[in-house]
Amino acid sequence: MTVDAPDVRRADHRPLVDIISGSFGAGHDAAAREIAVRFERRGYATRTWDVVDLMPRRIGRGLRATYLRQIQSAPSTWRWLLRSLERSESGVRLVERAMHSAAGALLQVAAARPAAIVSTHPFASQALGELRAQGRLDVPVATYLTDMSVHRLWVHPGVDLHLALHAVPAEQAVRRGAARVRVIRPAVPLAFAQARHGRPPRAARRDLGLPASGRLVLVTGGSCGIGDLRRSAADIAATGVAQPVVLCGRNDRLRRQVLRAGAGHALGWVDDMPGALAAVDGVVQNAGGFTSLEALAAGAPVLTYRTIPGHGETNADALERSGLVPWARERDLLRPALERLLAGRHRDPMAALRRRPDIVDAVAPARLPSSA
Repeated sequence: MTVDAPDVRRADHRPLVDIISGSFGAGHDAAAREIAVRFERRGYATRTWDVVDLMPRRIGRGLRATYLRQIQSAPSTWRWLLRSLERSESGVRLVERAMHSAAGALLQVAAARPAAIVSTHPFASQALGELRAQGRLDVPVATYLTDMSVHRLWVHPGVDLHLALHAVPAEQAVRRGAARVRVIRPAVPLAFAQARHGRPPRAARRDLGLPASGRLVLVTGGSCGIGDLRRSAADIAATGVAQPVVLCGRNDRLRRQVLRAGAGHALGWVDDMPGALAAVDGVVQNAGGFTSLEALAAGAPVLTYRTIPGHGETNADALERSGLVPWARERDLLRPALERLLAGRHRDPMAALRRRPDIVDAVAPARLPSSA
């Protein structure tokens, strides 16, 4: 595969950082976008790539289609697959062989001589780590761990630096063989922190067509509306503690189901997520992904409920152990968990995380220019 990889430094004399994401859900791309913003604020040029596009079409797009179909239609098999890969060397080798298909394109990307390459997806990290281990890639590589739990596919000993959001995933990365790990500030856009002091909730609710009064809880399963969100909404409504607002994302079928069942308010794709978070009193989520960090940054307390199998369960456990997000494991525990959540909505669990080093300083502290 041939990629268009011009040398950005020759055009404007700024050092270059390449960021490799993966379009297997919106969280990896959202982190990549924010990482690019942070590097560019500090005087770097950046390019962002999708590992799906760097693999041959039949492999990259086939893997993405299979993942999305599996997580939506047969989520329990995703738990089985992740656990199998944790135990099976042959399974990991199979993944590595599939990722090797991106090697040529990644080397073309590196031909522009970037100062560093940052990965926000485990597939890209496996391919880049193997190239580093083989001595074929002489550009430093960092992996930004987007999840609070670390599957073994996230870690490759050839990667120079693994960046974690908390001590909990940092320890997991070390146990899985990461050569060097640093805990850094989460790469969440500043707009979410500003939402804490932005538009009044009443105005934000009006923009979304939501009730002006009463307590509202946003129910989310990521950009694809994955998981049994309709049942989650019904359970929340039955507690009488708050009205559910289901964030359906691109899942039009889920939106129709929620509206038909009268299980709560239903929102489709929302471009202004900081505004949506300003409109609600809390968030109930099931995957522990990027939306959880966005909500916490916006000052919205978060609760885990009806987790999706696989990484949803491991993320929920890690978020609870970190003290960031409690987990209501059973329906009977939902009401008291919601009451505690909304009673403590002015707490700021992200305060300590914001004092961590920024990703720019962690990746190349000695070489970074400052545009300030």
